[in-house]
Amino acid sequence: MLGGSTGEDEICGTVTSGGTESILLAMKTYRDWAREKSGIMAPEMVLPSSAHAAFDKAAQYFGIKIVRVPVGTDFRADVAAMKEAITDNTVVVVGSAPSFPHGVIDPIEELSELARERGTGFHTDACLGGFLLPWAERLGYKVPPFDFRLPGVTSVSVDTHKYGYAPKGTSVILYRGWELRRFQYFKVTDWSGGLYVSPTIAGSRPGGLIAACWAAMVSMGESGYLEAARRILQAADEIKAGISSIAELHILGEPLWNIAFSSDTLDIYRVMDFMSGRGWSLNPLQRPPAVHICVTLRHAQAGVAERFIQDLRAAVEHVKKNPQQEGGMAPIYGMAATIPDRKVVAELLDGYLDTLYSV
Repeated sequence: MLGGSTGEDEICGTVTSGGTESILLAMKTYRDWAREKSGIMAPEMVLPSSAHAAFDKAAQYFGIKIVRVPVGTDFRADVAAMKEAITDNTVVVVGSAPSFPHGVIDPIEELSELARERGTGFHTDACLGGFLLPWAERLGYKVPPFDFRLPGVTSVSVDTHKYGYAPKGTSVILYRGWELRRFQYFKVTDWSGGLYVSPTIAGSRPGGLIAACWAAMVSMGESGYLEAARRILQAADEIKAGISSIAELHILGEPLWNIAFSSDTLDIYRVMDFMSGRGWSLNPLQRPPAVHICVTLRHAQAGVAERFIQDLRAAVEHVKKNPQQEGGMAPIYGMAATIPDRKVVAELLDGYLDTLYSV
């Protein structure tokens, strides 16, 4: 499904608890691999600004300097800028297929070649798209290469609990070759409790989730995934056409099914608040202000895409007539965007979690 091969470059990996753990493990692997193979003691990762926040978490956890590079006007990774950001301390270059915020696929072929030429690793984050893009390509959609068919791609993360339809709490991290995967393992050889080794971050892991993940994949099969992809992409095409027909809105980039849109004349977060009141769950984005809808099989049910566009038109008209209406998430995101000291925003997030745990 992801261009796997056998032999010296056999694709292998492990099941994890989710996309974040898959990304964490990949970054830990490259840090340790580069330390042993190249003596790099001040590791850096180079990635577009749109790459998932889990890479920031990996950087904090594992002491890797994160180098975020602004994306281009099409919201895809800027190849020239990424090339300039690579240094002798770079242990991995990252691209998304697609990115979470805007749903566009980075130029993985060009980026992975940059990494291969420099002798460093390249990670494709396909957590969101790994179980849709292969089938979209087979259905005739324009899908640029992103997986192990590209010789420069050395690892891929893909979430089975998203479009793989497995239970929540499963993902997979894949590597090109068994040797690279070994740098993921944790080993202790001189503990009084005996020899200790674990393949992932967790010690004990729920075998039931892994079994259920496998059962979901076998149950769906190729025909099931193809049909699900066809329905989702058809619904997404209808939604994109509807958004494009609303003069006050515009779509960011060229997404397939994870559709980000914004407005030059309206507060897009107030549009989101209105849609929330109608029962729609949209994700707020920032830099630039936008929202996205990630189309799933639920949206592919009869009449749902049509109702979404009807409600979106109503939302636009409501915000035009009531541009300063209070409440919802709009004031929060609007305020956060105006605070230059991001430490203040971080403290607000700390307070939010403290409040959740105090209930």
